[in-house]
Amino acid sequence: MVGGLPPNVHVSTHPCVRSKLSQLRSQSTTSREVQTLIHEIALMVGYEALAEGLETKDDGTDHSPLSYSYTKTTISPTSISLVPILRSGLSMTDALSSLLPFPVPIHHLGLYREKTTLQPVEYYNNLPYHRPSAANPSATGPAELAIIVDPIIATGATACAAIETLRDWGVKRIIVCSVLGSEAGLKRAAEEWEGGVQIWVGGCDGEVDGKGMIKPGLGDVGDRLYLTIGK
Repeated sequence: MVGGLPPNVHVSTHPCVRSKLSQLRSQSTTSREVQTLIHEIALMVGYEALAEGLETKDDGTDHSPLSYSYTKTTISPTSISLVPILRSGLSMTDALSSLLPFPVPIHHLGLYREKTTLQPVEYYNNLPYHRPSAANPSATGPAELAIIVDPIIATGATACAAIETLRDWGVKRIIVCSVLGSEAGLKRAAEEWEGGVQIWVGGCDGEVDGKGMIKPGLGDVGDRLYLTIGK
């Protein structure tokens, strides 16, 4: 472990990520600024995560504008699904999509924390569980790599539920990209599937409060994004 965290947890040390995270913490930051900052942090965290989680492979040849031949390069694996956790995970989806060199399926998971137990409750899941067959050749099987995006890993319960769901679906590997996590939440999520999960996060705070909110944290990111504070 490094700094008390498992080796499959990676906390960004990029100065720009740390500065933007500090701006994001402020209660004076507007909803529009929150959206922009999360997008920018997601780009930087995602860039680091995909640099380690993907490989390149040759993909035939092409010609430059000067008609010189060159070997085309693409990424491996090509079977990738992007999985935002509703609702705040939507704020990171465009950033991760823009980093990938080709469009990938986006499969949404709707999870909320029950207020008393703080345990996750699934209310939406559009993973394609039907496998390709002679009767249904167009069906989509599980992705080789799933990329979970969710700005916050607080208690880690939601991340664990998402990891378990995707593992049951049949993915071979999972990358989790988040803006901020608590130390205990990151440990819990990392231990859910140690051999198959890598977690990349912009920052790490020490603890959560009795309501399951990270201290000092970012507040309720979904409410800040969508102007539903005080609902």
